Amino acid sequence: MGNNFEVNMNEYLPLRDVVFNTLRQAILKGELAPGERLMEIQLAEKLGVSRTPIREAIRKLELEGLVLMIPRKGAEVAKISEKSLKDVLEVRRSLEELAIELACQRMTDSDLMEMERAGKAFKDAVDNGNAMEIAETDEAYHDVIYNCTRNMRLVQILNNLREQMYRFRLEYIKDEDKRQILLIEHEKILRALRNRHVAEAKAAVREHIDNQEITVLKNIKEQEE
Repeated sequence: MGNNFEVNMNEYLPLRDVVFNTLRQAILKGELAPGERLMEIQLAEKLGVSRTPIREAIRKLELEGLVLMIPRKGAEVAKISEKSLKDVLEVRRSLEELAIELACQRMTDSDLMEMERAGKAFKDAVDNGNAMEIAETDEAYHDVIYNCTRNMRLVQILNNLREQMYRFRLEYIKDEDKRQILLIEHEKILRALRNRHVAEAKAAVREHIDNQEITVLKNIKEQEE
């Protein structure tokens, strides 16, 4: 079991949420490796908590697809599989195209300014080179688009998919060569939205997601070799 993570207490959050966030970050950062067993007793001792919040966190991580429960073995960190990647991105592709179409129709000048700020924050994160910060600002950029749809049902569905997308997003931006491409793709999306070109915006989003799928699939195959 990795030794590089520890629980960071937060007086504003219940202990179960703190433990969940700690384990989730450890998985996303690779401090708990794919295939690694999650032993409740060891994790409880490591984090200085009882087994109850560990058990609750593992259950939530299973719902997010970050943990697998193996019969007669217990919990382990889920591997990124080709099937899970394709399934999630298939859904994301359709939902993002709908979101971009609605955003094109409904965005205000104020929304566009917010998108420009989100794009600047993403560029700053790329310049800083911190993978987690890049992933978070990339997520925030897309959140602006979702909120511009003015369709809270769609936003809710996309948010439910967010955690499953986050792992693939982080895996993608680990490839430093792809970060400049992401900047170009974000600018293409923003330009199309600014000009209210629905077909161009949808094509830009599709390309954005297709490139993510190609890169992460390549990484998965290399890890399996």
